Parts: sequence; C-alpha cells; structure tokens
Amino acid sequence: MRLPAARARLRRFTGRLMEVNPLDSAFRLAAQTFLAAIPLLLVVAAFAPPPMKELMSESLTAVLGISGDTLQEVRTAYGASGTVRDASGAVGIVVAMLSATAVSRALQAVCERCWRLPKASILSVAWRWVAWLAVWLVVLFAQAPLRRGFGWGPAPGFLLSLAVSVLLWWWTQHLMLCARIGWLPLLPGALLTGTGMVLFAYASGLVMPVAMRRGYEEFGMLGPVFTLLTWLVAAFVVAVAGLALGQWAAGSAWYARLTSRG
Repeated sequence: MRLPAARARLRRFTGRLMEVNPLDSAFRLAAQTFLAAIPLLLVVAAFAPPPMKELMSESLTAVLGISGDTLQEVRTAYGASGTVRDASGAVGIVVAMLSATAVSRALQAVCERCWRLPKASILSVAWRWVAWLAVWLVVLFAQAPLRRGFGWGPAPGFLLSLAVSVLLWWWTQHLMLCARIGWLPLLPGALLTGTGMVLFAYASGLVMPVAMRRGYEEFGMLGPVFTLLTWLVAAFVVAVAGLALGQWAAGSAWYARLTSRG
C-alpha cells in the first residue's frame, strides 16, 4: 500500500511543477529583471551619494562574486552619475520604477499560478508592485553588511541572510497574493524559497567569479552579460520551484496535521 501512495504523491509533486513550469517562468522573470530592474539600479545609483554607491558595489560583489576588471566596470558605471542624472532627472527615477514593475507583475503572476488564484484587480495590486521593488532595493543594498553579519562574522551573517530571505519571501507571497492566502499556508514556500536562494547565492560566490572572469577575457563586457543572464535564469528557477513546491507542501495531509497540532 505504501508504494502506490508514494507513486501518487510523486505524480502530484511532478504535476505541480509541470503546471507552474519553473523554467518558462524563470526565463520571463530573468528577462524582465535584466531589461527593467537593472536599469533601475543604474538610475538609483546616479542619484545616490558616494557611500551608497560603494555599498551597492560591495553588495553586488557579495551576491554575484564579481571582481577584477568586471568589478571595475561596474564601479565605473555607478560612478558615472553626472551624465545619467542630467539626462534623466527625477522623471527618470519615476519612469525606471514604473518600468521595473514588470518584474513585480511577472512575480505576481507566478504566485497566483502556484495557488491557482485569478488575477487580482489592478487597483488592489498596483501599489504592491512598487512596494515590493522598494523593499527589494533595500535588501539588495544591505547584502554586503548582511553577509558579514554586521561585523559579527560570516557564520552569524549566514544565519541572518537565511532569516531575512525566508521573511522576505514569506512577505512577498502575502503581498503579491493580496492577502488572499493566510500566513501559515505560505510558510513552506517561504522556507523552501528563502533557503534555496541563500544556498544558491553562497554557491554563486564560488562559481561566478571564475565564470565572470572567463566571460570577460573571451568576449569583453558581453561575456559577463551572458553570464549574468544565465545566473538570473538559474536563480529564478530556484525561486519558482520553491514557491510551487511550497504550495504543494502546504496542501499536503502531513502539513495539515502539523499545523492542527499547533
């Protein structure tokens, strides 16, 4: 009896993944991030004071593991604030923020697909797209000190990164679903996605420096661009799979028993 039950769970498990299609969703999210969110970083950096620019460079180094010539190119891009600021102005920030909401909208669609919910009305979600981007920017800026544990060391930094990541994805689901799903059912997705993203980020610190350096040596600045796109796709595969499997776990009998005991 155990074998048929295990097979049935496995079919539901794989069927849930196929329904959400993590690879296709990851490609869309990666494309939107590259085309909309990264330009937003450049515009924000143009208006940021020098300490914030340096913090952003350190955080990108912590997340992507970039170094050497690639890091120098990034610092040059963030340092060239005058031209961008003069060309864009305050209107540029607004336009960049509105364009970057494409990432928020794509992520909202993934969350709704995971939970089989209809699209929410634009009046109830428009402000959520901007709020999510604002919080995402703050968390990105904080990656370097967060990894260092705010001076406590790498071990506390790892635990802090894990806690922040889980809380961020817990809040992200609740926000994008317009509070149509309670906090407790969203916890498995937060744990899976938050843990997966932190492990992926730390593994990237080992792989990305070599990949970025080789890409730069072979193709110039196009090499790191290709590497970054690949990294974005892989990161969003982890995120989408975690959200989908979190919904599957939240609807399982064992999770219902676990939460009922609490």
